[in-house]
Amino acid sequence: MSGRIENPVLPGFHPDPSIVRVGDDYYIATSTFEWFPGVRIHHSRDLVNWRLLGHALTRRSQVELRGIADSAGVWAPSLSYADGMFWLVYTNVRTRVGNFKDVGVFLATAPDILGPWSEPIFIHSIGFDPSLFHDTDGRKWIVNMSWDFRPGRARFAGIVVQKYDHAQRRLVGPMTNILAKPVLTEGPNLYQRGGWYYLMLAEGGTGWNHGISMARSRAITGPYELDPQAAVLTSRDDPSLALQKAGHGEIVETPQGEWFLAHLASRPIGANRRCILGRETCLQRVVWSDDGWLRLARGGHHPRVSVEAPAGLSEMRWPSIPTRDDFCAPELDAHWCALRGPLDESWVSLRERVGWLRLRGRESVHSLFDQSLVARRLTSVRCVAETCVEFSPTHFTQMAGLICWYDTRTHFYLRITHDEKLGRVLGVVLTDDGAYDELAASQLAIGEWPRAFLRATIRGEKLQFSACADGVAWRDVGPVLDATKLSDDYGAGLHFTGAFAGLCAQDLGGTRAAADFDYFSLEPSLV
Repeated sequence: MSGRIENPVLPGFHPDPSIVRVGDDYYIATSTFEWFPGVRIHHSRDLVNWRLLGHALTRRSQVELRGIADSAGVWAPSLSYADGMFWLVYTNVRTRVGNFKDVGVFLATAPDILGPWSEPIFIHSIGFDPSLFHDTDGRKWIVNMSWDFRPGRARFAGIVVQKYDHAQRRLVGPMTNILAKPVLTEGPNLYQRGGWYYLMLAEGGTGWNHGISMARSRAITGPYELDPQAAVLTSRDDPSLALQKAGHGEIVETPQGEWFLAHLASRPIGANRRCILGRETCLQRVVWSDDGWLRLARGGHHPRVSVEAPAGLSEMRWPSIPTRDDFCAPELDAHWCALRGPLDESWVSLRERVGWLRLRGRESVHSLFDQSLVARRLTSVRCVAETCVEFSPTHFTQMAGLICWYDTRTHFYLRITHDEKLGRVLGVVLTDDGAYDELAASQLAIGEWPRAFLRATIRGEKLQFSACADGVAWRDVGPVLDATKLSDDYGAGLHFTGAFAGLCAQDLGGTRAAADFDYFSLEPSLV
């Protein structure tokens, strides 16, 4: 196949890619953190064109997210195929900051990539970013980083391996520390080639200093020698590169013997270099050097935006993703997701009013438990999100509308609510790094509107809300907002997700007031 791979191949919030080939099919699994369902799975036949198949973790029994912090939850899944079935190892991080992580490492299996995926098997809680290595002798090994919570110790305690016995559903034998480095090292994956065990590592933390390094050994339990080249892939030394924060990857071989590296990267914009779209999935062509080390095919260690496509593969294009959802299907498609729990009829319905999406209000936009919010990832920093809503609140604790979301601590919300003096009103509320505010100057009485058309226009660093009663005579609502705040790089603490646009409803009075949405569109904009 002639042509190019254009990065990112999975734009928007798609971090920590795990790639596997089964026959002529390629699959990538990515992290989902606090979003439900868990672990997105994409599919390709040519490594150029990708489609979303669905998710692996679709039940609370597979991953419980209620109450977990922003940017906790499902970290760094590892997808593999052996013994005629798919294997998925993943972490559910319940405590994100402080000495302890309180992680749970789990394993699920499926006969088909579409599932059904099994109930999870608990592995351990010593660290995150696990992977499962299937050795040629039939043995299986869990490999992951070990976290040290003790005062005065480096938090990274080394990369460890231990045998896994699937018949017994548990780890067996000793745990062996196979590599320790003075920098944070995570995301370990093992490969076997030419009599060597190769250990691929994510290094330097998943930010501006991120990168991928390698080590190898003749025995799986070591000793391992470090790659003489410090990084196979990184952008830490060149802030001018379009793809920054490059790191955390896995490799895959085509039937023609070509190798590709799937990795994450981010694309900063503006003077503050903020990455609205979060960490995205990219592909690089790699080769094995004469002395047996993995190298980028074009030399150096910098990620490229455009990469030569694999040879010998026929191009396979998929239907384009609709930019508008008129809510006429019996279920929401796989591009929609919710916070910390399943999309079920108790709060989100396409059946109660055919052709409309009905949300029943639950907890506030700061809740870590039961929010009525559905959203889609932004895949461009120039886009327009739009909806039409019918909502008749009777109290100020009832709200519904269009939201531009990063997490519970940072988001912008164009919402309808009730004011004791003005009746039904429309206005902008926001949470800025944890500080809640209602922009009084933006408030507009809309008691005569039968329905409200709501719009959010993002043009790079700028976000402008607008609204109208007829879908024609749009007017701005509120000031121009800083869209770059919807990013990993803004606010206190560490953040790992990306920007979304979506619909939500709240009813703090417990009556579950209904908001009906006629459609939702998320269109790329060239303006």
